[in-house]
Amino acid sequence: MPGKLIKDLKRRMEGAANAFESDLKGLRTGRASAGLLDSVVVEVYGSKMPLSQVATVSVPEARLLSVQVWDQSNAKVVEKAITNAGLGLNPSSDGGSIRVPIPDLSEERRKELAKIASGYAEKARVAIRNVRRDGMDNLKKLEKDGDMSQDEQHTKGDEVQKLTDSFVKMVDEALSKKEKDIVEV
Repeated sequence: MPGKLIKDLKRRMEGAANAFESDLKGLRTGRASAGLLDSVVVEVYGSKMPLSQVATVSVPEARLLSVQVWDQSNAKVVEKAITNAGLGLNPSSDGGSIRVPIPDLSEERRKELAKIASGYAEKARVAIRNVRRDGMDNLKKLEKDGDMSQDEQHTKGDEVQKLTDSFVKMVDEALSKKEKDIVEV
């Protein structure tokens, strides 16, 4: 049972870390990144779909994204969705593809983005610590019910703490890298 518990905790902590990584991808730095448009939702064929299901996004230059829409009749809708996504981007269509230039970030916007990234990191840390708390509570319950010795409970508790520390460190490193990307031009 405790081995299964640790695996479940690890899976849940990975989920929190992956959600954090996904949040960071949506933050715009000064450089073009295909992941920047992951959050864009396009209304086509009577339903809302992620941009990745109707087009291919590539990075031909450091400050330019190119969006190849698979069905040309959807090009205007995709262009409008990118404009309205709240990313501060102004796409332009040139027939078959949509060009999305990445403008320079002002110093004020860079600080704002760094603050948002820090908020995402704190949310991820809290989620990871909540998973740790659930795990520790389960271990205490197992010991109280007589399914585990006190020594074993402490050993598994140390394991859960090490797992927590490793995921918090991973979040901190990803945040540091993203802040560096945001601040540097």
